Amino acid sequence: MKTPARPHQLHLVTEPRKPAGELVRAISLALGGGVDWVQLRDKSASAASLFAQARQLVTLTGERNVNLAVNDRLDVALAAGADGVHLAAQSLGVPEAVHLAKGRLLVGRSIHGLGEAIQAAADGADYLTFGHVFPTSTHPGLPPRGLSELRAIVQAVDVPVLAIGGITTDNLDAVLATGCAGVAVISAILSDADPCRAAARLRRALDASPHQARTPWRYAQHAAHHQPAAL
Repeated sequence: MKTPARPHQLHLVTEPRKPAGELVRAISLALGGGVDWVQLRDKSASAASLFAQARQLVTLTGERNVNLAVNDRLDVALAAGADGVHLAAQSLGVPEAVHLAKGRLLVGRSIHGLGEAIQAAADGADYLTFGHVFPTSTHPGLPPRGLSELRAIVQAVDVPVLAIGGITTDNLDAVLATGCAGVAVISAILSDADPCRAAARLRRALDASPHQARTPWRYAQHAAHHQPAAL
C-alpha cells in the first residue's frame, strides 16, 4: 500500500557531525514532525559503515511511512533496500545509475546551474535538488545562487525541483513562489533543540502555502521498504 505524495515535499538531509546515536534520535524526532524523505549523507563513511546506517534508517523510516535515499552510493542504496539514491556531480552519472537501478529506486541529482539541470533531467533523473539558494554554514564563503536561478530551473525542466541551502520558515514563502516542488534542509531541523518542532513548523508552512508547484512531486510514499538486495 502506498499513500499519495504531498505536493510540497520536506526532505531532511543528514550531516555526519553528530554522533550516530544522537543523529538517529534527531531523525526519529523529525519524522514525527512531517518529514517526507530522509537523505543519508556521509561522504567520509566507508561502504560498510554507510550500509549499517542505511539499514538502521530503513527500519526507522519504514515504520513512519517515510522514504530513504542514500547520497552518492548507488551500491549501498540498493543493498540496503533504500527508496532512492541522490547523486552529486562527482557521483556515478545519471544514465548509468538509472540503468543499474532498473526502476528499483528513484534517482535524484544535485545541480547548481541551468545547464546542469537540463542535462540531468534529459539523462533521466527523477528529481533535482538545486542550491544553495541562500547563505548557509554548509558552504561557508560561497555566494548563494538565489531565487532567480531557482525559478529559471523550475521553468526549464519537467521533473520536480527541490530547493536547498539556508531555507527557513522566514524565507519559505519566497522559495515556494518559484514553483519548486518543496525543500531539502539540514540545519533548519538538525540544529534545532527540538527536531520534531522544527520539522512541524516547516511542514505546516509547506501545507499552508498558496503557491503551486510547477511540477509537483509525483512519487507515492512507501508503506514498506524494499528488501535488501541479495549479496
